[in-house]
Amino acid sequence: MNDRIYNNGIDKLRSPERIQRLELAKIVEYCLGNGIGNTLLDIGTGSGLFAEAFSNAGLIVSGIDINKEMIRIVSKYLPDSIFKVALAEEIPFEDNSFDTTFFGCVFHELSDYKKALIESYRVTNLYTYILEWKYISEEFGPPIEHRLNSEFISSLSKEAGYKKIIEIPMNNFILYQLVKVLENDDN
Repeated sequence: MNDRIYNNGIDKLRSPERIQRLELAKIVEYCLGNGIGNTLLDIGTGSGLFAEAFSNAGLIVSGIDINKEMIRIVSKYLPDSIFKVALAEEIPFEDNSFDTTFFGCVFHELSDYKKALIESYRVTNLYTYILEWKYISEEFGPPIEHRLNSEFISSLSKEAGYKKIIEIPMNNFILYQLVKVLENDDN
């Protein structure tokens, strides 16, 4: 079993302290300000905090997670959205199904980072966002050996086909914006 996968209860994922630390409003505002389109796939949706925030901002949101209990719970919060039990490395949607894909504090838990980014690239039209813990030891979040540094994420993103990687520092995290197609790019 992957020891990086979150195995605590959903209550902890939706605790007021965690919600405040995540800076949900700031993340959604930044993403919306960059023209992320109308549809978003929340990869590793967990309790659905990000899915709910993007839905409340007017996006059509879908999500996947490997934990069927999480999918059952998030479906109660967003009953009109599509949620599926699935791996990030095997996204069960057609090519270019979403304008944007989003990994919210889950990328470090994946078994095959490159395959997940290739899959994310496949199903998105515009951007993939990765919200990850800073690569420093802290009392909150995963231990340093489970965190990913910026160079690693940037290198993987380029290997997956993304044309540009932008790092947006947050108070507790780094938000990576992976751009699939540059303006004036015919590919």
